[in-house]
Amino acid sequence: MYRVPTQHGKLCVVTGANSGTGKEAARRLAGAGANVVLAVRNVDKGAAALEAIAAQFPAATLTVRELDLADLASVERFAAAMVEENVPIDVLLNNGGVMAPPTRMESVDGFELQFATNFLGHFAVTLRLLPLLLAAAGPTVTTMSSSAAAYGRITFDDLQRQRHYRPFTAYAQSKLADLLFAQHLALVANERGWDLMSNATHPGYTRTNLFDAGANLGRTRPKRSLFGDLRYLPAQGVEQGTEPMLYGATSPDATNGAYYGPRGPLGLTGATTLVATPRRARHPEVAARLWSVAEGLTGVTIPASI
Repeated sequence: MYRVPTQHGKLCVVTGANSGTGKEAARRLAGAGANVVLAVRNVDKGAAALEAIAAQFPAATLTVRELDLADLASVERFAAAMVEENVPIDVLLNNGGVMAPPTRMESVDGFELQFATNFLGHFAVTLRLLPLLLAAAGPTVTTMSSSAAAYGRITFDDLQRQRHYRPFTAYAQSKLADLLFAQHLALVANERGWDLMSNATHPGYTRTNLFDAGANLGRTRPKRSLFGDLRYLPAQGVEQGTEPMLYGATSPDATNGAYYGPRGPLGLTGATTLVATPRRARHPEVAARLWSVAEGLTGVTIPASI
């Protein structure tokens, strides 16, 4: 089991921290002494997660803040409040997400929901928080991708899947976008001489509510996940599945631009290791183009003052 090194005196922001890998990451960072911001869409669920973590670590400094990644106005409010407080951010975990709604859904800004939540929201919040990240000593941005990224394709002429929507195809695109974003941020950091590390991770097949939550979006009656047959594949608990993200964010051996995941069969389970970048994520020109498109869609760019 990966042991998070001491995080005393550090501020860590975890998106989607009310459940699953986000909650587990927040718990273990708090246990290592970090001040943790649980950035969540549902504040009540976030408060429940905070209470559970605080019960285990009474001395932990925990804060719940509202952040709806599918709402760019919410992203702006969240980041503006953080910037106003002017506390350097040592670790940003881009973890929150949604998976495979059965029918095409849109964010409040009119984007396909998975592309908006998994990618555009994290793109916007990361760039808006850059001043605080760069004010820290050796900050890290770790972005959660997925093994599904290997099956993704960035369809620039239909990014919002308006012409043809398939749940898993749209999900895979959003997770490939996350991986490309993490890699391009690493390149930008190198080019600009920033002391910032950007890497990506995937959790393998980890048992969380993500599979069922996405399948039930927009439904009045719960339905089994579209991925029900995956129950026959090797799976792991959330403690193990969170480790690649924690390793990427806190290990002294983690590196800029790297991709971490489980080392077991098919990359589904096991201890954390450096994993091969999927073929479709090995094109810097695609990452650069996607970054530019994301700037246009979100209206967010690297602050001029940096």
